[in-house]
Amino acid sequence: MTVQSRQRLVATLGDVRAVVFDTDGVITDSARAHAAAWKTAFDAYLAEHPPPTPGQRRPFDVREDYLRYVDGRSRLDGAAAFLASRGLHPPPATVRAVAEAKERLFAARLREQGMDAYPGTVRLVRALRRAGIRCAAVSASRHARELLDRAAVLDLFDVLVDGVEAAQLGLPGKPRPDLFLEAARRLDVPVDRAAVVEDAVAGVEAGRNGGFALVVGVARDPGPDAGQRLLRHGADIVVRDLAELLV
Repeated sequence: MTVQSRQRLVATLGDVRAVVFDTDGVITDSARAHAAAWKTAFDAYLAEHPPPTPGQRRPFDVREDYLRYVDGRSRLDGAAAFLASRGLHPPPATVRAVAEAKERLFAARLREQGMDAYPGTVRLVRALRRAGIRCAAVSASRHARELLDRAAVLDLFDVLVDGVEAAQLGLPGKPRPDLFLEAARRLDVPVDRAAVVEDAVAGVEAGRNGGFALVVGVARDPGPDAGQRLLRHGADIVVRDLAELLV
């Protein structure tokens, strides 16, 4: 990213009154733990229920499959989408069982080791708050509050809309924008004066579908395609780390 483009983005951030951050992969370094838990759960199911064709029998890929089918979606939507990609369409109870197996694996990892917040994100949130810009965190995960608390950043956010509240309110998952819209509503800021920060394709689509003033994509993957994928799906600009916005 050029210095000029970063300066333009900082000016744009100065025009918004609120920023809504995704949690996993944006605030906390937890996306890899989620992907690893999904891999264990999916690979166990594939071993017991081999897909119909040889080409579909490859194991879950923690990079490509995670980003394409799971990242940013609700647990049940992500599980169903991945299994469908392998030609498997089990009943809802089975999809739920696979998702719950993943949840147990992730929860054990969280209890044992915790998660860290990205320093660049923390710096940006603190700078936004000093500028009077309100901040919210959203997540489809039921563990978001614990994640943020364990990372010692929960108090940096004025609002949190997590998977527990999404289920209680009946909010559909990304790429529907409802999680982000609920966060903006609680911040009392219209969407055309708010920004969304996301690392998932489904998330940037949700921000675009919600009519937010700015959608910032975070592509931490060093691969050349990650940023382009986010741009194609609705990000206005992509950074590797949110500290890049502090020019």
